[in-house]
Amino acid sequence: MVLERFVKYLQYEKRFSPHTVTAYQNDLKQFFLHTATSGQYAKLPADEIDTKVALLIANISSITYNDIRDWIVELMNHQQTAKSVNRKIAALRTFFKFLVREGLITQNPASKIQAPKIPKRLPVVVEEDKIMSLLSNSDNFEDSFTGVRDKLIIEMLFGTGIRLAELVGLKDSDVNLYDNTIKVLGKRNKERIIPINNELKGLLIIYLNLKKSEDFSNNSLTLFVTSKGAKAYPKMIYLIVHKYLSYISTQDKKSPHVLRHSFATSLLNNGADLNSIKELLGHANLSATQIYTHNSVERLKSIYKQAHPKA
Repeated sequence: MVLERFVKYLQYEKRFSPHTVTAYQNDLKQFFLHTATSGQYAKLPADEIDTKVALLIANISSITYNDIRDWIVELMNHQQTAKSVNRKIAALRTFFKFLVREGLITQNPASKIQAPKIPKRLPVVVEEDKIMSLLSNSDNFEDSFTGVRDKLIIEMLFGTGIRLAELVGLKDSDVNLYDNTIKVLGKRNKERIIPINNELKGLLIIYLNLKKSEDFSNNSLTLFVTSKGAKAYPKMIYLIVHKYLSYISTQDKKSPHVLRHSFATSLLNNGADLNSIKELLGHANLSATQIYTHNSVERLKSIYKQAHPKA
């Protein structure tokens, strides 16, 4: 089936992350559902919907630019964010480009679709001194395996800037305590080596020893595990980060990505050059890293307004 071939193409040729592959699959399902039923799927019985969708996929060359545009308009009318709509457009472009390559269609009907502009927003960060205060106060973390694990999660995210998916995917074998580095498998299965500081190294040693002493019956090979030894999962990491950032911040956003942004901003504020930050973050190009320069400029403006007598 063409959809299964497309998924394998994303996984093995494009080397997209599992998260992106799943997102693209969901986007395509939504598009087929809307197009096959002319947006009336809520009013139709399930078996009729399945038949219509299957027929559309079997006649994939019948899909036009207008079909895609109608779906995009529908998304915008339902208050979908520009960022979300853009990803769905990217999914369709990639899918139809694949179909052209496979000889199933002659033209990509999504190639001329105009993506909505995404408003530029500065990365949300937590001030460096607040994070340092959180980590230095032993009362914030329980004296137990889970307490040490939680602290290590915060230390790892802020100390290396890795993404949530990269953190969850870390294995014990990715930690090199001799070279003070960790090996990270990033987007599109691209590996990078990130240095770790001595404090993070020390906490890693404590955690690994505690993890070994727990003698979990279902011990996972991944570095971070649940209290029962199973592989840690994204929602668990998110809740842990949200919990501890709530101790030091009242801002709405308290996600693992906030610590990634805080890592990059701290490096920039302390003199690191953009290219080095780019490599540490695993960005494909420098434009993705340059957003942190805007964040730094806004910080300088804020300091200026507070400190200068004529501001």
